[in-house]
Amino acid sequence: MNQSKSKITAIGTYVPDRVLSNADLEKMVDTSDEWIIQRTGMRERRIAAEDQFVSDLAIKAVEDMVNRYGVTVKDADMILVATSTPEYSFPSTASRVQSKLGIVSTGALDVNAACAGFVYALQMADGLISGGAYSKILVIGAETLSKITDYTDRTTCVLFGDGAGAVLLEADENRPGILASTSGTFGEGGIHLYKTALSEKMDGEELKSGCLVQNGREIYKWAVRNIPDGVRELLDKGGMSPEDIDWFVPHSANLRMIEAICERGPIPLDRTLTSVEYRGNTSAASIPLALQLAIDEGRLKSGDNALLYGFGGGMTFAGSIIRWMI
Repeated sequence: MNQSKSKITAIGTYVPDRVLSNADLEKMVDTSDEWIIQRTGMRERRIAAEDQFVSDLAIKAVEDMVNRYGVTVKDADMILVATSTPEYSFPSTASRVQSKLGIVSTGALDVNAACAGFVYALQMADGLISGGAYSKILVIGAETLSKITDYTDRTTCVLFGDGAGAVLLEADENRPGILASTSGTFGEGGIHLYKTALSEKMDGEELKSGCLVQNGREIYKWAVRNIPDGVRELLDKGGMSPEDIDWFVPHSANLRMIEAICERGPIPLDRTLTSVEYRGNTSAASIPLALQLAIDEGRLKSGDNALLYGFGGGMTFAGSIIRWMI
């Protein structure tokens, strides 16, 4: 089992004020509330304002965390931001967070792993702390997917929303909170979910430039086929059984996909936390949003074991088992 000496000590989230409902989408494309719910389980998603960008959402999430738990982030010695929607290629979103929060002496780095990004960033922070290089790291998952969504494409525009979640990871010599981790990549599947940047070709194939492009059918098949086995491997790595896990927290890609994953085991749907119904697919933000919703509902409690599992563009995946101690 991973002998990490770090734990999550605080969490905060933020979603924009604007609500994009299924009824709103009915006016934009050929779709219906019934069709969207039947295929995705989504009812609403939140949309950033025109002048609101991913660093703004990230900062709001950190401020929420500070207000909820009374922690300070001024002495954080590293900031990791998982995002696929930075407002700039550079400077990094993390450096914008550092500047706007006035954290004087800290490293700052963006993590680009799409929907697996938050868990990847959490694993990186755990490694940096357990290795002795850092002691207090701000880990943020934040997205403004609405800014790269084609709202004329009925297959994708119903899915995506904006939001941010932040956790504080701190060194603790006595009570490690991250119990086991795993990650991997099926890079050959990258063509199924992409957004172009400097190149409009991938492995010789022409790409559609501009907005996010997704082959939902292929991603669904890949996730349902691979994620259940990945969860089992993570449990084995941690020396744990499914019964040891209080909550399964997968990336909230699509409720129907999550249902199919849970049907193949090993953790049932009634022990699964999501943010999909009223937040949509928020990529790197979906897991911290699900955690916060469960806390607010009184479901996730101190001492619970949660298995986090992010997966998506790349195709990448990353899972961690954590003991919730807040």
